[in-house]
Amino acid sequence: MKRIAVVLGLVFAGMSVTTSCDEPTKVQMGERTTLKVNAVYDAKKIAVGEVIHAKFTVENTGDVPLVLSDVKGSCSCTVADFPTDPIAPGKTGIIKATVDTKAAPVGHLEKSVRIMANTSPELTVVTVQATIIR
Repeated sequence: MKRIAVVLGLVFAGMSVTTSCDEPTKVQMGERTTLKVNAVYDAKKIAVGEVIHAKFTVENTGDVPLVLSDVKGSCSCTVADFPTDPIAPGKTGIIKATVDTKAAPVGHLEKSVRIMANTSPELTVVTVQATIIR
């Protein structure tokens, strides 16, 4: 059983991912890159019950394709959508986050979005903030 696990581990370690766009993008397992993203989206004043539509521009500032493996909001009222294809070096992608404020208390609101990627460190956290009014 251990031999099978070792063989499978070696096979997966040598894999590459290819996407089908204009030209193929290959990502070697374990390759790291860097990203640049605006850390805070400020929706300013929002009435209770409105939905915040935040956009975060993610730029690949490294030399290998950027792969966003998972993007999640900090709670059930925050939902994120992100590009699933690798982002080429020097290119950008958009992460969209929606925050439903129907259960939010009046005052300062701050929700985080966690971005997991092939970067070092693997986790980047961005924030959606607003002032909730009646």
